[in-house]
Amino acid sequence: MQTAKNGDTVRIDYVVRKSDDSIVGGTEQDGPQTVKIGGAEIFPQIEAALDGMKVGDEQVVTIAAADAFGPRHEEMVIDIPRANLPQDAEPQPGMMLSAKQQDGSTANLVITEVGETSITADGNHPLAGEDLNFEVTLVEIKDAA
Repeated sequence: MQTAKNGDTVRIDYVVRKSDDSIVGGTEQDGPQTVKIGGAEIFPQIEAALDGMKVGDEQVVTIAAADAFGPRHEEMVIDIPRANLPQDAEPQPGMMLSAKQQDGSTANLVITEVGETSITADGNHPLAGEDLNFEVTLVEIKDAA
């Protein structure tokens, strides 16, 4: 039976879980994802696990926080005076904000708390500081290199 190898295009199903076993992503809704092994389209640890797998094989790949979305940085959690928000803004926890940084780049923030005079927003990736477990199933090997 054919095994996947570096350079192959494959289709995979996966479920992503945090260390508390809560599901934070996967292919359940959109169906299998097509990736090229060695194409840097997915975490390198998953590419390495796919190398040598056969169609139908399953593996659990753990990716440490440092290799996934990095550690949480508390200095990226900021308070913003409501006076700095647009007049018609009705901020709610979970809403996304884009803020221009001093260097001119844009930072994406998630509102975590709303107070009378200020809001708290978090610039960390939602999965920063989290170890991730990918439950990967090889569905198809499309093109052999």
